[in-house]
Amino acid sequence: MLQKLKGTKDILPKEIATWQYIESVAKELFENYGYNEIRVPVIESLELFQRGVGETTDVVQKEMYTFEDRGGRKIALRPEGTAGVVRAYIEDGLSSSPSPLKLWYHMPMYRYENVQKGRQREFNQIGVELLGTESYMADVEIIEMCKSLFEKLNIKDIELNINSIGCKNCRKEYTKALQEYIRPNLDKYCDTCKTRFDKNPMRILDCKESNCKKLNQNAPSILDYLCDECKEHFENLKYLLERLDIKYKIDSNLVRGLDYYTKTVFEFMSKIDGLTVLAGGRYDGLVEELGGTSTKAIGFASGMERLIDIFKQNNKELNLEKHMRLFIAYVGEDANVYTSKLVSNLRKNGIYVEKDIMCRSLKAQFKYADKKDAKYILTIGDNEIINKKAIIKNMKTGEEREINLEDESLINILKDN
Repeated sequence: MLQKLKGTKDILPKEIATWQYIESVAKELFENYGYNEIRVPVIESLELFQRGVGETTDVVQKEMYTFEDRGGRKIALRPEGTAGVVRAYIEDGLSSSPSPLKLWYHMPMYRYENVQKGRQREFNQIGVELLGTESYMADVEIIEMCKSLFEKLNIKDIELNINSIGCKNCRKEYTKALQEYIRPNLDKYCDTCKTRFDKNPMRILDCKESNCKKLNQNAPSILDYLCDECKEHFENLKYLLERLDIKYKIDSNLVRGLDYYTKTVFEFMSKIDGLTVLAGGRYDGLVEELGGTSTKAIGFASGMERLIDIFKQNNKELNLEKHMRLFIAYVGEDANVYTSKLVSNLRKNGIYVEKDIMCRSLKAQFKYADKKDAKYILTIGDNEIINKKAIIKNMKTGEEREINLEDESLINILKDN
């Protein structure tokens, strides 16, 4: 039997209601903040992610799905959303839009990584990008929107961690200090960290290996090396978060896993299992790096699978499945035609209704309606067609009542109950 590939998942009908609910809540929230949806290709030039995400990142070094197409072009499956959105921003002339430009997306991503809880090789990411402002107020608005998303989804026990990783000027002195700290124990770090020591030592702070994390515990803090501009930005960010009563913790080792980040970075962590649910930050140099004009920007993303997992933990009693309102059973060919027209009319009025389409006996039709958990059942035969009246039964209470098939009685019952 053919099976799905490791790290992929079938999203079955019984799970779809949860996906659609979270998507609808997020969409409504983003649109209320002025964000418009964007969709970019699954396949992009490999160079886009090498330049945009960074050659020293885990994503580029270890995790990307890459191939050479028949034209000899080096292609990558999209591992994250920001680089592709920025490419579209430059290529499609979105930079001429009024600033700031607010975009959101919900798209599948692909990374070849170890499969574990909340991590798959094909995963879905929902996120936003805000381009065209360098103000700390944009950072606060993004973080406040994330907080609102968790509140609307009734997700609790979430902790916000923030940091500033400064700009290119800040990092020069910090990089020297970090290398001096790491150098005496460099031989004890993993092979990946060793390759990053000269190219991008800050990536070492993002290593997930337990031994490397232990070695990094007393590393110097980037916050002690911020230039005046970055320090002021971070202080203003903290001040406004406090005034808005948004609680946070400072994590000086938080650097995020992608090279394009600058200044503000943040993560919303689950207090239950310590895993990241949503994360983001500022990327003020990415647009210019990819060939556009200098444009300041910030964004965030959340893995849908991870978000759904924690949503379920916090909403165990919530039932999002859509149940059948009415099943119409019938006897005879004339009743088949009549009920087909009736079902069509009810569906046009937005009602979830079914009728038998398998030529089953009346008893089998009733059995099917019960299995589908229909709230009401209506039985139609020759007498019902002649009299234009039928008995509707509430399957939960057993209550029966006669209705007129030619007026709005049936629609009113199904919409009001």
